[in-house]
Amino acid sequence: MIYKIRVILNIKEDVIRDFAIQKTATLENFHNLITDAFGFTGNEMASFYRSDVEWVQGEEFPLFDMSEGSNGITPMCDITIGQVLKSKKDKLIYVYDFFNMWSFYVDVIDIDFNQKGLETPSLLFSLGKAPNEAPEIKFESQDLSENDFDEEEEDEDEFDFDAYNE
Repeated sequence: MIYKIRVILNIKEDVIRDFAIQKTATLENFHNLITDAFGFTGNEMASFYRSDVEWVQGEEFPLFDMSEGSNGITPMCDITIGQVLKSKKDKLIYVYDFFNMWSFYVDVIDIDFNQKGLETPSLLFSLGKAPNEAPEIKFESQDLSENDFDEEEEDEDEFDFDAYNE
């Protein structure tokens, strides 16, 4: 089974790569394909994250499991494309180089994409060039200094912790 997957660099300009890859390829294989196609060395840490349609970051699949103990995170080399991308609606976020935070949106375009003579893995389409430096990421917090609720509403929701002290 062949997957056709679009990877979009998270910058203002359009920088897109489409790939064909086997269902049985690992996320590490896919990581190597992405770094090559975008012109990266591949020497930096990276992770894939499950995502939803709102691009909310979920479960992580790092390049290496750096946790201690037996409850580690599943690394890229131990999980296949078919295990994380089961349908055309499935999405991933890919982050490369945690110091520079190159981030990408990964979207399944087609599954069972059969074309005679198509070698996998392969780059099917390329648009735009990645900039020399990662875009600056702004982390902004929400101003919580002004509350959007009534004082009366707050009183109704208060929990009396003293009622459970002995």
